[in-house]
Amino acid sequence: MGILAPLALGLTLLAPVVIAMYLLKLRREEQTVSSTFLWQRMVRDVEANAPWQRLRRNILLLLQLLVLFALIFALARPYLLTTGITGRNLILIVDRSASMASTDANGTRLAAAQQEALRLVDQLPDGGRATVIAIGGQMVVPVSASTDRRELRRAIEGLTVSTGGGSDLSQALALAGALAARESDSEVAIISDGQVTLPDQATLPVPVQFFPIGARSENVAISAFVLQPSPGGQTLFAQATNYGTAPVQRRMVVEVDDQLFNAYDLTLEPGQDRSIVADVPNTVKRATARLEGEDVLPLDDQAWATSPGTDKAIVRVVTDGNRFLETALSLLPGIQVTTVPTTTTTFTDTAALTVLDGVTPEPLPPGNLLFVGPLRSTELFSVTGEVQFPALRPATGNEPLLRNVSVAEINVLRSAQLSKPVWARRVIDSDGGPILLAGEQNGRRIGVLGFELQNSDLPLQVAFPVLLANLTGYLAPGQGGEASQIQPGQPLVVPVPPDATSVTITNPAGEQTKLTPQNNQAIFGATEALGIYEIAIEREGADPIQRAAAVNLQNAAESRVEPRKQLNLFQAGGRVVAQAQERAGRSELWRWLAWIALLVLIVEWLVYQRSALVWLRERWFKRPALSAGPRLKP
Repeated sequence: MGILAPLALGLTLLAPVVIAMYLLKLRREEQTVSSTFLWQRMVRDVEANAPWQRLRRNILLLLQLLVLFALIFALARPYLLTTGITGRNLILIVDRSASMASTDANGTRLAAAQQEALRLVDQLPDGGRATVIAIGGQMVVPVSASTDRRELRRAIEGLTVSTGGGSDLSQALALAGALAARESDSEVAIISDGQVTLPDQATLPVPVQFFPIGARSENVAISAFVLQPSPGGQTLFAQATNYGTAPVQRRMVVEVDDQLFNAYDLTLEPGQDRSIVADVPNTVKRATARLEGEDVLPLDDQAWATSPGTDKAIVRVVTDGNRFLETALSLLPGIQVTTVPTTTTTFTDTAALTVLDGVTPEPLPPGNLLFVGPLRSTELFSVTGEVQFPALRPATGNEPLLRNVSVAEINVLRSAQLSKPVWARRVIDSDGGPILLAGEQNGRRIGVLGFELQNSDLPLQVAFPVLLANLTGYLAPGQGGEASQIQPGQPLVVPVPPDATSVTITNPAGEQTKLTPQNNQAIFGATEALGIYEIAIEREGADPIQRAAAVNLQNAAESRVEPRKQLNLFQAGGRVVAQAQERAGRSELWRWLAWIALLVLIVEWLVYQRSALVWLRERWFKRPALSAGPRLKP
């Protein structure tokens, strides 16, 4: 226990003043009486009024001194040591990703995180300020450097679970470091279940604490669910994965077009997945799968799929002839490849994706683009030179574009030296700079592969068709074989014919959004709700085109809900700190002391007014007795 304002204890000198007021309070007037025989009690009272006798058994004085001491100690701000924060500038990083919807903490993990955040805010000293950073999907800052406790409480209580993307601490820690550098006595608190992506290198100049949320790890998820074209109709593929640490038995119920199709009993060992493949008719448009029973995370217990139909996405390849590239693209499901010579300068036909093989035309084609071996700079990126025999490596450890791709086995003779633009992220890196870039600018997705295929052995690698499928799925989302499946938070890109006038998107809740197409496509970004999104493409003088897309939480990082008890981050001095070791914080007691003072003051008033209260009580009970008595006859 400690005291933050010890000088306030000097106010205890007021206690003798209160006692002196009691000693000097009583003033009696002398009266002459005939006898004192009947006045012995009064005489004893007079004797008791000797200065030190007056203090004996004086309950009012004791109560008033107790009020005084309670208020003085409240002003001194005593505190107890507890796990929490000690700084005056608190930066809260609260995880609100899909895994925080787990229900193992007397409610959701997000609700527990909100309570923890409110507890830390209550520990702030007077004049302390706090910033709230919410991670999970798109990072948001609902309140910054605020001293208003009510505003901070509203911001924390207003946080909701975001299903879009995972929890990446890189941006949040960069922002927290910048904010902490501007304010002295800063402290960063991370409240999460630990299912976050940590930055490779991040040195923080201030103390960082990790407050873990959650306890259980039992969870089974529908990790894949899709309808795919097949020679005899359609193939339904479903997969369930046990992300927990104990064997489980669950039942998966599958419905097609709102009719029961089949039910499958599954027995899954820890870490095991079970796949189901079934043939369904061509007429099936919708399919739903759900896991019966309960686990920690209900969001991944249901999945939806829509038929991609017979329409194929157009992938335009601008090349002078590249058999490897054209063949690999044509083998992708739902893709129709059209070849255009490199001398083409005008692109009027609609394409879901344009692949530029060793050419950079001016102006660039509209829509999504994939550059393969660019020879010069464009308005989107810069080529600064050439890299000989680059050693390839993944830029990050969890890049979805490199799923099932072994980059280290790819040998490259030479590659363009690329300068990373602000809109792009590194996918494949080397000592000479980035080799593969990907990103989004002004609503269209762009990929840049620095080397030409003939200058590498990539076309001979097993990774080639896999990498091409991953790139096509990213650069042309919602197209071809991927038309019916997108991740939460991922933009829904709808390709439209040239005569399309508008696109109406209906989300799973029935809310409609009308979009105006641009560059032969419409982009819808509000896809965090899980379920089926209906798409209606309006055309002049023709019936609307009806499509659909499904949004499912098929994210292993979020379904793996086992909480971490520590995070390892670099702090000042390059020291790696086990973040589960919480530092001692302060829990101030002045509010409790103020309530005690108020309660004692009420008791003191009741004691002082006891004679009046007795009189009121007698009057209250006497009146009904009189009114109930017999009446005299006139």
